Amino acid sequence: MAYSPQDFTSQTTDDTADNEFDTDVLVVGMGPMGATAALALATYGVRVTMITQWSWLANTPRAHITNQRAVEVLRDLGLEEEAVKYAVPWDQMGDALFTTSLAGPEIARIQTWGTGDDRVGDYIKGSPCPMLDIPQTFMEPLLVKNAAERGAKAVFSTRYLGHEDTGDGVTVRLLNRVSNQEYTVRAKFLVGADGAKSQIADEIGLHIEGQVARAGTAYIRFNADLSRFVEHRPSILHWIMNPAADFGEIGMGLLRCVRPWNEWIAGWGFNIEAGEPDLSEETILQQIRTLVGDPTLEPEIVSVSTWFVNQQFAHTMSKGRVFCGGDATHRHPPSSGLGSNTCMQDAHNLAWKLAYVVKGHAGTELLESYSEERVPVGEQIVKRANQSRADYAPFRECWQTADSSGEKSVATGLERLNAPTPEGEELRAHLEKALDLKNYEFNAHGTELNQRYASGAVVLEETEERWNRDPQLYLQATTRPGAKIPHAWLVGKDGKRVSTLDITGKGRFTLITGLSGIAWESATAQLALPFLDTVLVGRPGYEDPYKYWARKREIAEAGALLVRPDGVVAWRHTEAVRDAETARRLLKGAIETVLSVTL
Repeated sequence: MAYSPQDFTSQTTDDTADNEFDTDVLVVGMGPMGATAALALATYGVRVTMITQWSWLANTPRAHITNQRAVEVLRDLGLEEEAVKYAVPWDQMGDALFTTSLAGPEIARIQTWGTGDDRVGDYIKGSPCPMLDIPQTFMEPLLVKNAAERGAKAVFSTRYLGHEDTGDGVTVRLLNRVSNQEYTVRAKFLVGADGAKSQIADEIGLHIEGQVARAGTAYIRFNADLSRFVEHRPSILHWIMNPAADFGEIGMGLLRCVRPWNEWIAGWGFNIEAGEPDLSEETILQQIRTLVGDPTLEPEIVSVSTWFVNQQFAHTMSKGRVFCGGDATHRHPPSSGLGSNTCMQDAHNLAWKLAYVVKGHAGTELLESYSEERVPVGEQIVKRANQSRADYAPFRECWQTADSSGEKSVATGLERLNAPTPEGEELRAHLEKALDLKNYEFNAHGTELNQRYASGAVVLEETEERWNRDPQLYLQATTRPGAKIPHAWLVGKDGKRVSTLDITGKGRFTLITGLSGIAWESATAQLALPFLDTVLVGRPGYEDPYKYWARKREIAEAGALLVRPDGVVAWRHTEAVRDAETARRLLKGAIETVLSVTL
């Protein structure tokens, strides 16, 4: 089920839409959430306009970890192969170092993002997609370019001023910042992807819980060839345990590789109660040299900035015909690498629902499921990201650099940690436990892929799911309604492997059954819904020679799974059905429930 160029040429239009509405959906913001929403809507044939007040897109790398679920979104939208071209490959994301400096003695390493010997199999089994490192300066242009190619209108240098929700549409006031002229746009729906200081979220009165600016970090972008320190032990994150950067909750400096091995970010905490930190050229140069461990280094300073740690999430993400997502509804530090991933998934969840309402396939009640499904995810990732910062405390406890006079030095810390004494032995055991705890940040496969939706767009089962392993660390693949469809390799007509994720999604519902599920095929033919496909696993194009799907499906061969356009299982019938009329009745009831329609 691959996309072809003609899939993007049919924008939804009718006489009423043309006369009354300038666009079906107006998206404010072109970050990961806004651009993904516009991309998906354009892909689904919906008229969409996206605006930004800026003249271009992200000018700093900001978000970069792109987890498997986000890459699955890109795959569903036909962009995975193109995205890989801009990414630091999975195998180079590798070993996170805890070291005294890049040139100095190491303290510990952890294999991250599923690259470790004991975890890589979990990641490979869990998804057809790799982890990637794609800085936001590459991700946003990728999304916006493809959205525009598929029919989305991209309007730059345009500021959002306000809106009026009239019940049957939204009138939005905009300012052209080039001509300084105000104008209005009439849309069926408004999407607020306008960031952590969202004006739209404020206007519709979203209840945002949490704390802002609870800690501060200095971020310095610089260029320098550091390949001699890292090329033999590739990683994108290097934690520097050094008295020069031991302030704050994390208590370490950071060297983040933006592009191997010449573009970097140096980061360290500062005391926000003392005001602005000293970021003079002399201080910055000294700090970078200390973190790298090269007193002769001459880095090219690209930019100097500070950012503040937030811990906020919204209790609802919409009101009327206005929907918010991304940083407008969940604000947190970059720890755990969940930010842009969650933004893109917000968009993927919302876009198909808007498309189905716009096209008349679903009732407007379907849109209520957006908040029901995504609010718990936003709360989860905000708490996880902030907890990941707190989880550095055990490292500070085992890295004691102060001597009897109170002077701090790397030499003192190393001497204590490496001492052949009971104290040294205890510190090393403490270090091992501290390292294990960081798996909840760097190898949290379950946090990234175990989302479970409970809403009106899912026909839930009465029995509760039982978790076999830690749900934060390990993916538990299941076909239970509310979970994403498990990945399993099938074989296509050309003899090549095709994932179950590839035969679902693409803006359509898919009913999956087996060779003996011909009653379900008859049922879908009778319903004749334009958005519903049927897949009989075992037929040419969907063969299961490995029996991977047979082991994962959790239903009888003649049972059925109804998979939503975002890859989430909406409903399943676990028992075999042989009668076409029974299958039609069951399927019709499920679709009516999920889409809030009467067929």
